[in-house]
Amino acid sequence: MRRDVVVVAVIWIVLSVLGVLFAASWDIYPPRAGVEAEHIDEAIRILMMLAAPVFMFVVVMMVYSIWRFRAEDEREEGPPIYTNRPFTVSWLVLTTVLAGVLFYNPGYVGWKFLKSNPTADLVIQVTAAQWHWHVTYPQYDLTIKSRPIGFERMDENQVLALPAGRRVKFEVTSDDVIHSFWIPALRLKVDAVPGIVTTMYTTVTETGSYEENSVFRVQCAELCGTGHPRMTMPVVILEPEEFEKWIEEQKEMQEMGGMMEEEEEGH
Repeated sequence: MRRDVVVVAVIWIVLSVLGVLFAASWDIYPPRAGVEAEHIDEAIRILMMLAAPVFMFVVVMMVYSIWRFRAEDEREEGPPIYTNRPFTVSWLVLTTVLAGVLFYNPGYVGWKFLKSNPTADLVIQVTAAQWHWHVTYPQYDLTIKSRPIGFERMDENQVLALPAGRRVKFEVTSDDVIHSFWIPALRLKVDAVPGIVTTMYTTVTETGSYEENSVFRVQCAELCGTGHPRMTMPVVILEPEEFEKWIEEQKEMQEMGGMMEEEEEGH
């Protein structure tokens, strides 16, 4: 029995080391475009590194037990196995300490970081509705309304534009049911609740667009009805000068559209 314990311990340690090194070095994350995204990815990396020894222990114990202690004949019941109290207590203490560590970091530390800077250079108001998004830039008196048509028929003007190098505050609400406002490139998500305005802050760092990578999009992440999968909106992150130019172009286009509507009503 002692030999089995040694063998399992050696296999577990070797696989745990390999698992931790793998979690620490392998970059499995999609492109990120915000300061918060970097911290969230790092939190996930920490969780994977801490989970590797626990996962490897369970797998090694199961596989080794099945291989080493399998029945040689067709028995209806295996031999009785009695509880090892020192092992049980040690496992409880170890997992409790591990849970406490995770609660503090990345739990409390990450939450404190995300809430540490409630200031913004740009405020964007987002209203969700089945199954599209209304995006308003109150500082520019501009509203972009997406249609629930999905990416297969995108309108290049129906996008959420953000300036790189700026801190942005999203004010999110809903016109009907509960939705969830999520931008994968920023790794941030907040619920859109009818009658309530929820807020989310991010410091945008990188330029990009949906045409370059699909993580640059707004995606509803709360099941909200039959049109939920196509409740999307492309995101484009521009340099500040290009963002200002985009704002002016959108305002000019909307003014021209309003003039054309008035002429049609006049006829």
